[in-house]
Amino acid sequence: MNSMTLAAWETRITDLWIAIDDYDADDFVAHIDDLVAELPPGSAIGLFERGAAQDSTGHPDRAVALYRAALDAGLTGQRRRRATIQMASSLRNLGNAADAVTLLSAELHTTSDDLDSAVRAFLALALVDLGREREAVSISLTALAHYLPRYNRSLARYAHQLTAAAPSQFP
Repeated sequence: MNSMTLAAWETRITDLWIAIDDYDADDFVAHIDDLVAELPPGSAIGLFERGAAQDSTGHPDRAVALYRAALDAGLTGQRRRRATIQMASSLRNLGNAADAVTLLSAELHTTSDDLDSAVRAFLALALVDLGREREAVSISLTALAHYLPRYNRSLARYAHQLTAAAPSQFP
């Protein structure tokens, strides 16, 4: 697929995601599968999009294997990060919060981008599931501090103090 064709494909898949609520679940997945069929077999992007479609239509159990396959196939860029976040969320929803924490904790130390707060938000949810509420609040406040017009440093310091008494692996 050349760059012009790929750009057109990206536009079509973006448009489909925007219209997700216009489809029933099976029809949406079928449309995603049709678009993915235009990519080379085993495409990391295609695997990711199929996983996201399964996830978004209530099948996190199907999504996890597709996210793993996409990552194993060399998914890169923001889709790689999204796959990690979404897989961790699916794992948490399936009762495997510990694996979600492992994935998202590692993700905290990768490239920083506009998904940093999403990583922290889903990590906080997984920590709550594990009974680690103080760490979850600390991580949530750290993410929130970046968006406040004032008190950023104070809030970040207080967030750190929540877990300072008990050493934490999270910033």
